[in-house]
Amino acid sequence: MQLSDKDIKIALKKQRIFIDSFSTDRLQPASYDVLLGNNFLVFDNTSTTFIDPRSPITPKMSKIHCEDEKCFVLQPKQFALGVTKDKIGVDSLHSCQIDGKSSLARYGLIVHTTAGYIDPGNNLCITLELFNTNSIPILLYPNMKIAQIRFYRLSSPSERPYGTEGLNSKYFNSTDVQASKMHLNWLQE
Repeated sequence: MQLSDKDIKIALKKQRIFIDSFSTDRLQPASYDVLLGNNFLVFDNTSTTFIDPRSPITPKMSKIHCEDEKCFVLQPKQFALGVTKDKIGVDSLHSCQIDGKSSLARYGLIVHTTAGYIDPGNNLCITLELFNTNSIPILLYPNMKIAQIRFYRLSSPSERPYGTEGLNSKYFNSTDVQASKMHLNWLQE
């Protein structure tokens, strides 16, 4: 069941979901608008010839910090990782999904290429998978409304929420933009 604006406020009060710096100004009828953070990761395409999911890719990415009054320029057909300013959390009875804003989608901005799901138990600043489908650059400003979160109540609590010991919770409680940690899956096998 997706939570309505009323349900979101109740879940926040009961500490079933968590939104730091919650503002009713950003509460939508059945979602919550999240803000863009200041940090981005971009691939260094001058020295990277391929991506191997078995190897760490962090050295092949450059971190860019964008001051509040500045903008990050997402070039046409460019992929970059960004992060939400807001830290979002859910208990073992809830999950959430991040989606784009229709106004930004109409510019050709994708905010998550495939991974928009936040598992029960996670609490993090969400890494965004930004892609500009347009033929002209898109300017992205820290603190702008970049995406929206939809919360869901599960039919029963998760037995092993994200962050449980022994579970491969690579991005648990992250507070900054995160490169892929897919290579850790090979180390555990």
